[in-house]
Amino acid sequence: MNILEKIAADKRVEVATQKEEVPVEVLQLLPHFKRKCISLSENLRKSPAGIIAEFKRRSPSHPDLNPEAEVEEIVKAYEKFGAAGISVLTDEAYFGGGMEDLSLARESVKLPLLRKDFVIDEYQIYEAKAMGADVILLIAALLNEKQIEKFSKLAKELGLEVLLEVHNREELDNSLMPEIDMVGVNNRNLKTFEVDLNTSKELAAAIPEEYVKVSESGISDTAAILELQKSGFQGFLIGGNFMKTEDPGASFAAFMQQLNKENQ
Repeated sequence: MNILEKIAADKRVEVATQKEEVPVEVLQLLPHFKRKCISLSENLRKSPAGIIAEFKRRSPSHPDLNPEAEVEEIVKAYEKFGAAGISVLTDEAYFGGGMEDLSLARESVKLPLLRKDFVIDEYQIYEAKAMGADVILLIAALLNEKQIEKFSKLAKELGLEVLLEVHNREELDNSLMPEIDMVGVNNRNLKTFEVDLNTSKELAAAIPEEYVKVSESGISDTAAILELQKSGFQGFLIGGNFMKTEDPGASFAAFMQQLNKENQ
């Protein structure tokens, strides 16, 4: 069993418990459930930098990334210094996150929020909407074609945008749906955790123009962004590069200052 399969197995148990504790009918009564979502895809199209800055405390590849990080201060800095959107890890077992982080982020900023998690059940989509997310992530390596279709249609019904994550051409060809807004190419192989930015470059031309192209993982300098922009990428999901530092907000500010200088 590889790490992705293990995460999925654990997630099924977690979601089953959560369904019993907080049914969908209760989620639908929460204030954010009726909130109009903010478009991440529009922000990325308009942004010269297109950074989706990520909040996470740890990951399987970096178990001690920033375990004591507080979400409010960091997401406010992300917003202040020019992020186009913010990704919030809500998986607890492997990333040290939770739905409370998403809720606190929603109360702290006006940017579009991506709920970053391993979606394997429709319940999680209702949950994302209820807790203030604007976008959900669907991982092609984790889902079959019918699941991606069902989940993306439900997301659109609830007013959420969809970021589809792929790792190779086969996943891309089998997973594109009209309801998808953005296609993210994960440069990190979720089975081996090896990172290769060429994954984004090789898949760029195969992603139809109607989808916003997002490059994910392994981006640690502004040069990588400038190079990927040449391949048509408008979004860049970056988390570990900032979160591994003592002050993620300050690290993000310095990164954006350098990027804006190079983009002039």
